Amino acid sequence: MSRVFMKGCEAIAESAIRAGCRFFAGYPITPQNEIPEYFARKMPEVGGVFLQGESEIASIQMTYGAANTGTRSMTSSSSPGIALYSEGISDAAATRTPLVYVNVQRGGPGIGAIQPAQQDYLQGTKAAGNGGFKMMVFAPATVQEAVDMVYQSFDYAERDNNPVLILTDGILGTMMEAVELPKMKSDEEIAVLKEKRRPRASVGHPTSERQILLPGAWNVLEFEQANKEAAKLYKSWEQNDVQCEEYLLDDAELILTGYGISGRIAKAAVKDLRAEGVKAGLIRPKTVSPFPYQVFENLDYSKVKGIVDIEMSIPAQMKEDVKLAVQGRCPIGEALRSGGVLMTKEFVLRSTKDFMREVL
Repeated sequence: MSRVFMKGCEAIAESAIRAGCRFFAGYPITPQNEIPEYFARKMPEVGGVFLQGESEIASIQMTYGAANTGTRSMTSSSSPGIALYSEGISDAAATRTPLVYVNVQRGGPGIGAIQPAQQDYLQGTKAAGNGGFKMMVFAPATVQEAVDMVYQSFDYAERDNNPVLILTDGILGTMMEAVELPKMKSDEEIAVLKEKRRPRASVGHPTSERQILLPGAWNVLEFEQANKEAAKLYKSWEQNDVQCEEYLLDDAELILTGYGISGRIAKAAVKDLRAEGVKAGLIRPKTVSPFPYQVFENLDYSKVKGIVDIEMSIPAQMKEDVKLAVQGRCPIGEALRSGGVLMTKEFVLRSTKDFMREVL
């Protein structure tokens, strides 16, 4: 692996290329513009295709179409642009089409601010499109995690025949860190991966050999059976695919929790609290779907006096999953910013100490 200093968005794009992504379609929107810009420069060098769609709606449908040829395909956008992706993502879930997309979140609701936020958690994990489908949703806290998660996400998408979301934000997308880049897949490896997709790909099969995958061609019983099979898949994630950082939980009386950049800041706050004699710990979901409910279930609530949910979202969104996991066994506080106001360690510490005065 090579170690380089890269901006988050560019590292995401480079990782996808190294994973064998050979089609990207997107439309400009801050703060994720460096992703399509990087693809535009690099795709010709590897024999791939870059297309700037005339809109987000066009871009997601182009990506959906390319993925249905068996090509590893990806797109990216930011918050209001991701909202326009919802029909295409739902189509991909219905037809069990593997594709990867990235949301570099910005402030909202609506068009909102171009500054970073985390206000799309519920959209990404609960309502990415109509029909009640689910996806694996990864939430990196470092540029290195973003690289690793993007690289692996294509394998998850093809394993499950399902879209995969990388849920990040404008801080991680624009910051620069040293990263180790994964191995570039060879043309031969990519050809093998594409050939494996051939039985499901739209590449000119005789009608006797291929089932029509478009949802409108199914009768209602076939559609119900497809939904039952999808439900089994989602259940399997809970057993096999939850990823979570657990830090200093053994003797913790106070738990800080957050995903992505907020979880990273929370960890720094935990270290400061420990230095002050507070028995603090951290739960940082790396997958927010499936959510690490069992990690919260395993806490010793005879010791844990409270949990602080840390998000760049007002109202809190991940807190809804935390509440489901905790089941009222301890109080849950908040440290929240939104609309593009950045989270800081100092703010987390102030909010946490205010909460401690109430519960400890």
